[in-house]
Amino acid sequence: MQIWDIIALSGGVGLFLYGMTIMSSGLKNAAGDQLRGILEHVTSNKYSAVLIGIVVTMLIQSSSATDMMVIGFVNSGLMALAQAIGVIMGANIGTTVTAQITAFNLTAFAPFLLFAGCVMELFIKKPLVKHIGSIILGFGMLFVGVGMIKTSIAPLSSSPAFVSTLSALSNPFAAVLFGIAFTGLLQSSSSSVVIFQAFAVEGLLTYEQCVYLVIGAAVGSVMPNLLASLTTGRNGKRTALLNLYFNLFRAALLMCVIGIFPQALSFIKGLSPNDVGRQIANTHTIFAVFAVIVMLPFSDLIVSLAMRTIPLVDSEKRQAEERRLIYMVDIEKSVPVVALKQAMLEVDRMGEMARDNLAAAIDYFFDPTKEELYQKVLETEETVDFLDHTISDKLVELNSKQMSDHDTFRLSRMVRVTSNFERVSDHAVNITEFARRLQQANVKISEIGTAELRAMADAVLETLDISVRVFEEERFDLLAQAEALEQRVDDMQEHYIQNHIDRLMVEACDPLAGVIFTDMCTDLERCSDQAINIATALYDWKKGRH
Repeated sequence: MQIWDIIALSGGVGLFLYGMTIMSSGLKNAAGDQLRGILEHVTSNKYSAVLIGIVVTMLIQSSSATDMMVIGFVNSGLMALAQAIGVIMGANIGTTVTAQITAFNLTAFAPFLLFAGCVMELFIKKPLVKHIGSIILGFGMLFVGVGMIKTSIAPLSSSPAFVSTLSALSNPFAAVLFGIAFTGLLQSSSSSVVIFQAFAVEGLLTYEQCVYLVIGAAVGSVMPNLLASLTTGRNGKRTALLNLYFNLFRAALLMCVIGIFPQALSFIKGLSPNDVGRQIANTHTIFAVFAVIVMLPFSDLIVSLAMRTIPLVDSEKRQAEERRLIYMVDIEKSVPVVALKQAMLEVDRMGEMARDNLAAAIDYFFDPTKEELYQKVLETEETVDFLDHTISDKLVELNSKQMSDHDTFRLSRMVRVTSNFERVSDHAVNITEFARRLQQANVKISEIGTAELRAMADAVLETLDISVRVFEEERFDLLAQAEALEQRVDDMQEHYIQNHIDRLMVEACDPLAGVIFTDMCTDLERCSDQAINIATALYDWKKGRH
């Protein structure tokens, strides 16, 4: 094999991988946010989760991308591990489509695909057409890459040294390990299986060797997810372990089946006689489907193993307790009056969390050495987001009940108040980020500015406390006090920002500190606005009755 053959092989692999990336990107862009939305609303039914995993992965042509989205959802609390394992299993089936496609010899049509895709991508302005052009362009690159790989490896069949090296893969365990390492390097099981197909078509690998390489490729495909999980929380790491454990058990299961029933390989070969590329593609798909069918009933055990590997800590137990509805249970069986009372209690609980989160963020802003507060604010924000979505969905369900005009009004206002509480928690996160920026830049707000922000923050918390009390107890006699405090916060913002401008004029304030001072004033003032929205949420009806 000459140096130019090695360069051509490298170029073919690179073009194939880039074509896969372009195609995957085009598919995701064409689908928009729908795929993410589909994954986000996976039900607790493990069978439907598998189906969704198959469909999404077939559409984006990347099991790693699907798995990473799942890791993100589990890490943020939008999906449970029991749901994630089903999607991961489905993704392992969906990713086999690439090998099925490349088993067709479409290299001759690749130039036409490249031309058509390029025209659609470069010269047509319609976004959907451009995305479809990217898909077609990616397909063309993929097949050109496969053609280059096949052409460049042809001389290897006459290289005794290379043939001798590949003979080591006749050992099943060596082939599995090579498949793991090779796929881990490429970070794509689809790509490695296609390359194994090309080697087999050129006679450099036997079908039996490719069988074990395919088994190893499935295990190696988890490498991107393991790396991505390093930056996630404990639930994200558990999700990556689900993928690893499933594929390890899958490899062990398939090795045992092949050892006990070697005629299974003869059956697969018989489906496509004299077409080793198709035989490998069929093996890839059949192995994936078989493993899911056998292991899906035991998916809960895989989840338990991941939980044992990374057990729950106290903070996670607290989150698990918080991220569930306590009062709004079986509301469909409750009479409207009782259901509304349950809903009010649930909204009140969410409000207390949002208020405490704002207080913690303010505390952290003035003392950023309290690192535990930063993590607490982020975790509580995720809990508040979860409760916002869940409570709102339950309130929509409750709206289908026959209720009086008064109860319907209260229900609609509770939906609005949950959004107000969620925004307060959002501002809490913003405030912690202001503190981080100051800390990272090693910049401090002046003593005068700090004192002003403390006074404003105290006024905002007082406004929020009174407003929540007005809402929870319908103490409209306190509404004037809340509105007076909110006006005081508005005046503070105007006065303090003018003071800040005066300090800037005499260069008594660091520019970055000045920007954050202004942003902090704005966020605090918006929190007081949300507080008044909460206080007056039920007042319109009360006022209308007098």
